[in-house]
Amino acid sequence: MELIGRLYEMTAIGDIIASPETLLMLAISGFLLYLGIVKKYEPLLLVPIAFGMLLANFPGGNMGVVKIGDDMELLEIARVHGIMNFIYYALIKTGFLPPIIFMGVGALTDFGPMLRNLRLAFFGAAAQIGIFTVLISAVAIGFTMKEAASLGIIGGADGPTAIYTTIKLAPHLLGPIAIAAYSYMALVPVIIPLVVRFTMTEKELKINMKKQDKLYPKKKQIKNLAAVKIIFPIVIGSLVGILVPSAVPLVGMLMFGNLVKEIGSITGRLYQAASDTIMNAATVFLGLSVGATMTAYAFLNTQTILIIVGGFIAFAISITGGIFAVKIYNMFAKKKINPLIGATGLSAVPMASRVANEIAIKHDPSNHLLQYAMASNISGVIGSAVAAGVLISFLG
Repeated sequence: MELIGRLYEMTAIGDIIASPETLLMLAISGFLLYLGIVKKYEPLLLVPIAFGMLLANFPGGNMGVVKIGDDMELLEIARVHGIMNFIYYALIKTGFLPPIIFMGVGALTDFGPMLRNLRLAFFGAAAQIGIFTVLISAVAIGFTMKEAASLGIIGGADGPTAIYTTIKLAPHLLGPIAIAAYSYMALVPVIIPLVVRFTMTEKELKINMKKQDKLYPKKKQIKNLAAVKIIFPIVIGSLVGILVPSAVPLVGMLMFGNLVKEIGSITGRLYQAASDTIMNAATVFLGLSVGATMTAYAFLNTQTILIIVGGFIAFAISITGGIFAVKIYNMFAKKKINPLIGATGLSAVPMASRVANEIAIKHDPSNHLLQYAMASNISGVIGSAVAAGVLISFLG
């Protein structure tokens, strides 16, 4: 009986029974795993985040991220607080991984659709309205400016940007903000149709972009698109470096990743590393360590609930802002634009564009607007990163 008693004490069963909130956190992690595995919502990010959350909430496992003073060395953190805290404080708290992931995103991104349809790129900027609307609202209900900025950036629909901004401004909110950002990114196929249903008419949904191009053809075409694709990341990286230096870690790495892709075979090995090996490793470490911040103590409070609700509002307002920007444009332009293009001004590339394309085809089987939607969608990535840089510059 003594042996059985010692074996029972060795397990976490007693601690779990004594702390019912732990069961709730394990259930939430199970739900996120379900979304990632079964529903296939952003599995590359949601699965490691959910599994990190699962590991962090087993008592005695020493896998949850805890608050540690700045005077402790990394090796001591690893020895005293375990591997997950080491990864978090070495790679996340320093702001290292989000720019690395942006480099991989850049290597996987084709700016061609945006360069061919530059006028559509402006709707990516319009979709950032959700960031600043929720920022103001969050301050009004009691959040500090830095906390409100971190909450509002969820409206940009870009996980690494949300994480990077929160690390710089409100690191104590990293867990719930990361979960909210990635959860809503995963739910883009649900949220965009919901907003579209209440903001667009049947007539607007049937605006055919290809037919509009035939009626009003472009006066100028890019003659050497390959050369423009190489020049573009250099120019944008330089402009951001001059105008919004605090956005350089994100935008600069995004543009570098894209540059090594567009140069071609002579930088093929760099492109392969940025888009594959480095990107995958960074995603694993980011997901696990961010998930490990989601302990019951950090998650189960009123502030977290407000973040989850505020994140959804920011997301919905961003989509609505993009749609209404197109509506206003159509009031003064002969060449009409399908407002679904504005709905893709989020940074959730390319999921938002695919969802918009599916909605358009549902109402008109010939209305393939994926390439047009990508123009706004890709510009949204740059727009959210620049918005984050502006907030960090003013509040950091």
